[in-house]
Amino acid sequence: MAKVVIFDVFGTLVQIQNRRSPYLRLLKLARLQGRRPLPDDALQLMTLDMTLASAARHFGIKINDTQLLELEQRLAEELESMALFSDAPEAIDVLKNAGIRVGVCSNLASSYGLSVKRLLPMLDAYTFSYEVGHVKPDPEIYMAACASLGIEAGHWFDSHGRVLMLGDSRQCDRDGPREVGVMGYFLSRAGNGDFNNLLEFAKAVASDALSTG
Repeated sequence: MAKVVIFDVFGTLVQIQNRRSPYLRLLKLARLQGRRPLPDDALQLMTLDMTLASAARHFGIKINDTQLLELEQRLAEELESMALFSDAPEAIDVLKNAGIRVGVCSNLASSYGLSVKRLLPMLDAYTFSYEVGHVKPDPEIYMAACASLGIEAGHWFDSHGRVLMLGDSRQCDRDGPREVGVMGYFLSRAGNGDFNNLLEFAKAVASDALSTG
């Protein structure tokens, strides 16, 4: 019986309809100033709690007021365009009505966290990479997500119940979770995943929970 479901956020529950990529634009400014990209640039953006201005300082990027305003406008436009996929609210309701706790686990920069919570106020827990200092598929982030929901990873069938995860990345939302005992599944709205939509997944999980509860 599933007691906990963890969802990925972007591409799974939430879509960005107007991508403006302000943080990538910031790193592009760095390249124009002669700073060579480093392999962990994206990792730092997602594991440190930084605004655009503090990220510029962190990376040693010179940015004037006009450039910062342009980046902040890009960010505002992107945040404004965030919306739930149409099947997300009903899928979450189905799970919660079956007595299943629901949370999210996502790699994202800190500027996006509050907007995600505003779109998904009905969830039981939120695990964001910039808050825990780890990104998927690092095992630590899945462990943190489970802890936030009051359950341990790795206990699938005993008294702790089962932990399930669903997302649109095979590596981050299916394979990574399975390494730590979270039963991960791959969502593909194109029809080549374990599940094709959120409602299909939610109904399957809720039916199993109710039949074995």
